[in-house]
Amino acid sequence: EQAGDGALHFDAAGCRAVIFDMDGVITDTADLHFAAWKALFDALLHERARESGGSASPFTEADYRTYVDGKPRIDGLRSFLSARGIHVPDGTRDDPPEATTIHGLAKRKNALFQACLARHGVTPFKDTVALIERLKAAGIRVAAISSSRNAEHVLKASATWDLFEVVVDGNRAAAAGLEGKPAPDIFLHAAAALGVDPAAAAVVEDAVSGVEAARAGGFGLVIGLARHGGEQGLRDAGADRVVPDLLDATVG
Repeated sequence: EQAGDGALHFDAAGCRAVIFDMDGVITDTADLHFAAWKALFDALLHERARESGGSASPFTEADYRTYVDGKPRIDGLRSFLSARGIHVPDGTRDDPPEATTIHGLAKRKNALFQACLARHGVTPFKDTVALIERLKAAGIRVAAISSSRNAEHVLKASATWDLFEVVVDGNRAAAAGLEGKPAPDIFLHAAAALGVDPAAAAVVEDAVSGVEAARAGGFGLVIGLARHGGEQGLRDAGADRVVPDLLDATVG
């Protein structure tokens, strides 16, 4: 593992495993999530503004990175609504998507994401897949994590499911009682499943909350992947390295 300037290098002698976030790192789905969140929040903001006779600023990419990216769906909802001073009752898990409750809105967001996924499909990032293949050839183990409960479907749809020895998704995290990012639980769970000490593992993340989680977990190398900008936010969150892609990463 290597921090500092220069090309990103994974040293097989010191790095025993690499844990990859899914959305935006493995699969090109971050834009689909943003579109789904924007449709959800803009409609809610418009309705609240109409009721109050005022106006509301629309949901932006900066809002996405700050409040919802990388977090479990419920946590993202609460975070953004709190930032806008909007109170919505929790409701119950049985609430339908039409209900203006936290659980209802969560279901509505998932339906919007599923529609985006069906319309646009999902493709993996070739630079990540190529790096994973080089890591595995060098004997470095790989895992995938995601706060999404759709992760298994997305990974299988992108033909990347079989690349990973361990996958910890939103469903497995909930079953294990894991806290969502920025808590380190999901990364630590993946490292434990691989039988690897976090200090001997690297994490590749594109979300500020994910970088914060990996740093809190004591991982040996935390890589911030800034495909669409936001480099400073990843650095501020504690990334050892920030790169625009994984094309030049080497293994040996």
